[in-house]
Amino acid sequence: MSVLCFHVCDAYGLGFEVGAAGVDIFFVISGFIMWVTTEGKPVSPQGFMVRRLFRIVPLYWIATAATFVMAVLKPQFFFNIDTTIGNLIGSLLFLPVMRGDAMHPIVEQGWTLSYEMFFYLIFSISLFLPELRRLWFLMVALVAVVIAQYLLPLGYLSVFTEPVILEFAAGIVIGRLWRKGFRLSFHAAVGLMIAGFVLLLASDLMPDVDRTVGWGIPAVLILSGAVFAERERGVPNLAYLHFLGDASYSIYVWHVLTGVMVTALLLRAGVPHAAQPAFLALGSLAFTIICYLFIERPILRKMRPARPRPA
Repeated sequence: MSVLCFHVCDAYGLGFEVGAAGVDIFFVISGFIMWVTTEGKPVSPQGFMVRRLFRIVPLYWIATAATFVMAVLKPQFFFNIDTTIGNLIGSLLFLPVMRGDAMHPIVEQGWTLSYEMFFYLIFSISLFLPELRRLWFLMVALVAVVIAQYLLPLGYLSVFTEPVILEFAAGIVIGRLWRKGFRLSFHAAVGLMIAGFVLLLASDLMPDVDRTVGWGIPAVLILSGAVFAERERGVPNLAYLHFLGDASYSIYVWHVLTGVMVTALLLRAGVPHAAQPAFLALGSLAFTIICYLFIERPILRKMRPARPRPA
Protein backbone atom coordinates (compact mmCIF):
# COMPACT_ATOMS: atom_id res chain seq x y z
CA MET A 1 0.00 0.00 0.00
CA SER A 2 2.94 2.34 0.61
CA VAL A 3 4.11 1.68 -2.96
CA LEU A 4 0.59 2.40 -4.22
CA CYS A 5 0.65 5.75 -2.38
CA PHE A 6 4.13 6.46 -3.76
CA HIS A 7 2.91 6.03 -7.33
CA VAL A 8 -0.17 8.19 -6.70
CA CYS A 9 1.92 10.96 -5.13
CA ASP A 10 4.52 10.70 -7.88
CA ALA A 11 1.83 11.21 -10.51
CA TYR A 12 0.76 14.44 -8.80
CA GLY A 13 4.19 15.67 -7.74
CA LEU A 14 3.40 15.35 -4.04
CA GLY A 15 6.82 14.03 -3.01
CA PHE A 16 6.23 10.76 -1.13
CA GLU A 17 9.44 9.07 -2.28
CA VAL A 18 9.80 7.17 0.98
CA GLY A 19 6.69 5.18 0.00
CA ALA A 20 8.89 3.25 -2.43
CA ALA A 21 10.66 1.80 0.63
CA GLY A 22 7.76 -0.64 0.81
CA VAL A 23 9.77 -2.64 -1.73
CA ASP A 24 12.71 -2.89 0.66
CA ILE A 25 10.47 -3.98 3.53
CA PHE A 26 8.99 -6.55 1.14
CA PHE A 27 12.44 -7.94 0.32
CA VAL A 28 13.39 -8.30 4.00
CA ILE A 29 10.05 -9.97 4.76
CA SER A 30 10.59 -12.32 1.81
CA GLY A 31 13.95 -13.50 3.16
CA PHE A 32 12.38 -13.99 6.59
CA ILE A 33 9.39 -15.96 5.29
CA MET A 34 11.43 -18.20 2.99
CA TRP A 35 13.70 -19.23 5.88
CA VAL A 36 10.98 -19.63 8.51
CA THR A 37 8.75 -21.74 6.24
CA THR A 38 11.54 -24.12 5.19
CA GLU A 39 13.77 -24.55 8.26
CA GLY A 40 13.38 -27.98 9.80
CA LYS A 41 11.10 -29.20 7.03
CA PRO A 42 11.76 -31.69 4.22
CA VAL A 43 11.52 -29.21 1.35
CA SER A 44 13.08 -30.24 -1.93
CA PRO A 45 14.61 -27.63 -4.27
CA GLN A 46 12.21 -28.67 -7.04
CA GLY A 47 9.17 -28.56 -4.77
CA PHE A 48 10.15 -25.16 -3.39
CA MET A 49 10.63 -23.64 -6.84
CA VAL A 50 7.39 -25.11 -8.22
CA ARG A 51 5.38 -23.70 -5.30
CA ARG A 52 6.99 -20.29 -5.71
CA LEU A 53 6.29 -20.26 -9.44
CA PHE A 54 2.65 -21.23 -8.88
CA ARG A 55 2.33 -18.45 -6.31
CA ILE A 56 3.95 -15.67 -8.34
CA VAL A 57 3.64 -16.41 -12.04
CA PRO A 58 -0.08 -16.87 -12.92
CA LEU A 59 -1.25 -13.55 -11.47
CA TYR A 60 1.77 -11.68 -12.80
CA TRP A 61 1.27 -13.07 -16.30
CA ILE A 62 -2.41 -12.08 -16.26
CA ALA A 63 -1.53 -8.56 -15.07
CA THR A 64 1.23 -8.31 -17.68
CA ALA A 65 -1.09 -9.40 -20.51
CA ALA A 66 -3.85 -7.02 -19.36
CA THR A 67 -1.44 -4.09 -19.07
CA PHE A 68 0.07 -4.86 -22.47
CA VAL A 69 -3.35 -4.88 -24.15
CA MET A 70 -4.41 -1.64 -22.45
CA ALA A 71 -1.10 0.07 -23.30
CA VAL A 72 -1.50 -0.88 -26.97
CA LEU A 73 -5.13 0.25 -27.10
CA LYS A 74 -4.71 3.42 -24.98
CA PRO A 75 -1.04 4.45 -25.23
CA GLN A 76 -1.86 7.99 -24.04
CA PHE A 77 -2.47 6.62 -20.53
CA PHE A 78 0.79 4.65 -20.36
CA PHE A 79 4.06 6.55 -20.42
CA ASN A 80 7.46 4.98 -21.02
CA ILE A 81 6.11 1.44 -21.47
CA ASP A 82 7.86 -0.52 -24.20
CA THR A 83 5.01 -2.43 -25.88
CA THR A 84 7.16 -4.47 -28.22
CA ILE A 85 6.59 -8.22 -28.39
CA GLY A 86 10.17 -8.68 -27.24
CA ASN A 87 9.49 -6.79 -24.01
CA LEU A 88 6.24 -8.69 -23.51
CA ILE A 89 8.06 -12.02 -23.71
CA GLY A 90 10.94 -10.70 -21.61
CA SER A 91 8.53 -9.41 -18.96
CA LEU A 92 6.79 -12.78 -18.77
CA LEU A 93 10.21 -14.41 -18.23
CA PHE A 94 11.26 -11.78 -15.64
CA LEU A 95 13.92 -10.43 -18.02
CA PRO A 96 12.35 -7.24 -19.41
CA VAL A 97 14.08 -4.67 -21.58
CA MET A 98 16.94 -2.70 -20.07
CA ARG A 99 17.26 1.07 -20.24
CA GLY A 100 20.54 2.21 -18.83
CA ASP A 101 20.98 0.33 -15.57
CA ALA A 102 17.32 -0.48 -14.87
CA MET A 103 14.71 -3.01 -16.00
CA HIS A 104 11.45 -1.76 -17.50
CA PRO A 105 8.84 -4.53 -17.62
CA ILE A 106 5.31 -4.12 -18.97
CA VAL A 107 4.01 -3.98 -15.39
CA GLU A 108 6.03 -1.03 -14.13
CA GLN A 109 6.63 -2.33 -10.60
CA GLY A 110 7.37 -5.86 -11.86
CA TRP A 111 11.14 -5.24 -11.75
CA THR A 112 11.00 -6.22 -8.07
CA LEU A 113 9.63 -9.64 -9.00
CA SER A 114 12.67 -10.20 -11.21
CA TYR A 115 14.80 -9.79 -8.09
CA GLU A 116 12.42 -12.02 -6.16
CA MET A 117 12.72 -14.82 -8.72
CA PHE A 118 16.50 -14.47 -8.70
CA PHE A 119 16.47 -14.86 -4.91
CA TYR A 120 14.19 -17.90 -5.18
CA LEU A 121 16.68 -19.50 -7.57
CA ILE A 122 19.55 -19.04 -5.13
CA PHE A 123 17.40 -20.21 -2.22
CA SER A 124 16.30 -23.34 -4.08
CA ILE A 125 19.96 -24.25 -4.70
CA SER A 126 20.64 -23.90 -0.96
CA LEU A 127 18.02 -26.57 -0.23
CA PHE A 128 20.42 -29.21 -1.55
CA LEU A 129 22.52 -28.57 1.58
CA PRO A 130 22.08 -29.45 5.27
CA GLU A 131 20.48 -26.68 7.31
CA LEU A 132 23.55 -25.06 8.87
CA ARG A 133 25.50 -25.20 5.62
CA ARG A 134 22.46 -23.78 3.85
CA LEU A 135 22.56 -20.66 6.03
CA TRP A 136 26.24 -20.08 5.32
CA PHE A 137 25.79 -20.82 1.62
CA LEU A 138 23.04 -18.20 1.37
CA MET A 139 25.06 -15.56 3.21
CA VAL A 140 28.20 -16.18 1.15
CA ALA A 141 26.29 -16.45 -2.14
CA LEU A 142 24.29 -13.24 -1.67
CA VAL A 143 27.33 -11.26 -0.54
CA ALA A 144 29.42 -12.67 -3.40
CA VAL A 145 26.70 -11.69 -5.88
CA VAL A 146 26.89 -8.08 -4.70
CA ILE A 147 30.69 -8.04 -4.81
CA ALA A 148 30.51 -9.34 -8.37
CA GLN A 149 28.73 -6.15 -9.45
CA TYR A 150 32.03 -4.31 -9.45
CA LEU A 151 33.44 -6.84 -11.91
CA LEU A 152 30.57 -7.04 -14.38
CA PRO A 153 29.52 -4.77 -17.26
CA LEU A 154 26.17 -3.00 -17.38
CA GLY A 155 23.24 -5.21 -18.25
CA TYR A 156 21.27 -7.97 -16.57
CA LEU A 157 24.29 -9.32 -14.68
CA SER A 158 24.98 -5.90 -13.22
CA VAL A 159 21.33 -5.32 -12.31
CA PHE A 160 20.95 -8.62 -10.48
CA THR A 161 24.03 -7.89 -8.39
CA GLU A 162 22.73 -4.63 -6.92
CA PRO A 163 23.27 -4.27 -3.12
CA VAL A 164 19.48 -4.45 -2.64
CA ILE A 165 19.96 -8.25 -2.81
CA LEU A 166 21.44 -8.03 0.70
CA GLU A 167 17.97 -7.21 2.05
CA PHE A 168 16.98 -10.83 1.40
CA ALA A 169 20.03 -11.94 3.39
CA ALA A 170 19.03 -9.70 6.31
CA GLY A 171 15.56 -11.25 6.33
CA ILE A 172 17.10 -14.73 6.42
CA VAL A 173 19.21 -13.78 9.47
CA ILE A 174 16.14 -12.44 11.29
CA GLY A 175 14.28 -15.65 10.40
CA ARG A 176 17.13 -17.78 11.75
CA LEU A 177 17.17 -15.86 15.04
CA TRP A 178 13.38 -16.09 15.32
CA ARG A 179 13.33 -19.85 14.70
CA LYS A 180 16.08 -20.39 17.28
CA GLY A 181 14.00 -18.69 19.98
CA PHE A 182 15.93 -15.42 20.20
CA ARG A 183 14.09 -12.88 22.34
CA LEU A 184 14.10 -9.13 22.87
CA SER A 185 12.16 -7.31 25.53
CA PHE A 186 8.92 -5.84 24.25
CA HIS A 187 10.13 -2.28 24.81
CA ALA A 188 13.42 -2.95 23.01
CA ALA A 189 11.56 -4.44 20.06
CA VAL A 190 9.20 -1.47 19.87
CA GLY A 191 12.25 0.78 20.06
CA LEU A 192 13.68 -0.95 16.98
CA MET A 193 10.46 -0.33 15.06
CA ILE A 194 10.37 3.34 16.08
CA ALA A 195 14.02 3.75 15.10
CA GLY A 196 13.27 2.15 11.74
CA PHE A 197 10.41 4.53 10.99
CA VAL A 198 12.45 7.56 12.12
CA LEU A 199 15.32 6.54 9.84
CA LEU A 200 12.88 6.09 6.96
CA LEU A 201 11.58 9.62 7.43
CA ALA A 202 15.14 10.94 7.77
CA SER A 203 16.17 9.23 4.52
CA ASP A 204 14.72 12.18 2.58
CA LEU A 205 17.57 14.24 4.00
CA MET A 206 20.10 11.89 2.36
CA PRO A 207 18.89 11.53 -1.25
CA ASP A 208 22.26 10.32 -2.56
CA VAL A 209 22.58 7.37 -0.17
CA ASP A 210 22.07 3.92 -1.73
CA ARG A 211 18.57 2.56 -1.05
CA THR A 212 20.07 -0.50 0.67
CA VAL A 213 21.37 1.85 3.37
CA GLY A 214 18.70 4.55 3.39
CA TRP A 215 15.72 2.20 3.19
CA GLY A 216 17.14 -1.30 3.71
CA ILE A 217 18.49 -0.69 7.23
CA PRO A 218 15.20 0.85 8.44
CA ALA A 219 13.33 -2.09 6.87
CA VAL A 220 15.50 -4.52 8.85
CA LEU A 221 14.81 -2.61 12.08
CA ILE A 222 11.06 -2.49 11.43
CA LEU A 223 10.74 -6.20 10.69
CA SER A 224 13.03 -7.21 13.59
CA GLY A 225 11.05 -5.08 15.99
CA ALA A 226 7.73 -6.39 14.69
CA VAL A 227 8.49 -10.12 14.96
CA PHE A 228 10.20 -9.94 18.36
CA ALA A 229 7.53 -7.64 19.80
CA GLU A 230 4.89 -10.12 18.62
CA ARG A 231 6.80 -12.93 20.35
CA GLU A 232 6.62 -11.06 23.69
CA ARG A 233 3.07 -9.72 23.64
CA GLY A 234 1.27 -11.18 20.64
CA VAL A 235 -0.84 -9.02 18.38
CA PRO A 236 -4.59 -8.42 18.24
CA ASN A 237 -6.39 -10.57 15.68
CA LEU A 238 -7.69 -7.86 13.36
CA ALA A 239 -9.56 -9.46 10.48
CA TYR A 240 -9.26 -6.49 8.11
CA LEU A 241 -5.46 -6.41 8.45
CA HIS A 242 -5.35 -10.15 7.82
CA PHE A 243 -7.46 -9.60 4.70
CA LEU A 244 -5.22 -6.79 3.42
CA GLY A 245 -2.20 -9.02 4.03
CA ASP A 246 -3.78 -11.79 1.98
CA ALA A 247 -4.58 -9.29 -0.77
CA SER A 248 -1.15 -7.61 -0.69
CA TYR A 249 0.20 -9.33 -3.80
CA SER A 250 -2.83 -8.30 -5.85
CA ILE A 251 -2.60 -4.76 -4.46
CA TYR A 252 1.03 -4.62 -5.53
CA VAL A 253 0.68 -6.21 -8.97
CA TRP A 254 -2.51 -4.46 -10.10
CA HIS A 255 -2.35 -0.97 -8.60
CA VAL A 256 -0.69 0.82 -11.54
CA LEU A 257 -3.18 -0.56 -14.07
CA THR A 258 -6.19 0.07 -11.81
CA GLY A 259 -4.77 3.54 -11.14
CA VAL A 260 -4.94 4.32 -14.84
CA MET A 261 -8.56 3.15 -14.92
CA VAL A 262 -9.50 5.25 -11.89
CA THR A 263 -7.71 8.28 -13.34
CA ALA A 264 -9.79 8.01 -16.52
CA LEU A 265 -12.98 7.80 -14.43
CA LEU A 266 -11.98 10.82 -12.32
CA LEU A 267 -11.26 12.92 -15.40
CA ARG A 268 -14.54 11.93 -17.00
CA ALA A 269 -16.43 12.74 -13.77
CA GLY A 270 -14.77 16.14 -13.52
CA VAL A 271 -13.35 15.61 -10.03
CA PRO A 272 -11.34 18.69 -8.93
CA HIS A 273 -7.60 18.27 -9.32
CA ALA A 274 -6.91 18.81 -5.60
CA ALA A 275 -9.22 15.94 -4.66
CA GLN A 276 -7.96 13.49 -7.27
CA PRO A 277 -5.00 11.96 -5.34
CA ALA A 278 -7.18 10.78 -2.44
CA PHE A 279 -9.85 9.38 -4.78
CA LEU A 280 -7.16 7.78 -6.92
CA ALA A 281 -5.54 6.02 -3.95
CA LEU A 282 -8.85 4.76 -2.55
CA GLY A 283 -10.22 3.79 -5.96
CA SER A 284 -7.04 1.93 -6.93
CA LEU A 285 -7.07 0.06 -3.63
CA ALA A 286 -10.73 -0.89 -4.11
CA PHE A 287 -10.14 -2.24 -7.62
CA THR A 288 -7.05 -4.21 -6.58
CA ILE A 289 -9.07 -5.86 -3.82
CA ILE A 290 -11.69 -6.80 -6.43
CA CYS A 291 -8.85 -8.33 -8.47
CA TYR A 292 -7.81 -10.31 -5.39
CA LEU A 293 -11.33 -11.62 -4.76
CA PHE A 294 -12.17 -12.53 -8.34
CA ILE A 295 -8.79 -13.34 -9.93
CA GLU A 296 -6.06 -14.22 -7.44
CA ARG A 297 -8.11 -16.09 -4.84
CA PRO A 298 -9.82 -18.38 -7.38
CA ILE A 299 -6.41 -19.14 -8.92
CA LEU A 300 -4.98 -20.07 -5.51
CA ARG A 301 -7.97 -22.31 -4.78
CA LYS A 302 -7.55 -24.19 -8.05
CA MET A 303 -3.83 -24.69 -7.48
CA ARG A 304 -4.19 -25.82 -3.88
CA PRO A 305 -3.62 -29.59 -3.72
CA ALA A 306 -6.78 -31.51 -2.93
CA ARG A 307 -6.83 -33.01 0.55
CA PRO A 308 -8.06 -36.58 0.92
CA ARG A 309 -11.47 -36.79 2.48
CA PRO A 310 -11.70 -38.63 5.81
CA ALA A 311 -13.29 -42.05 5.62
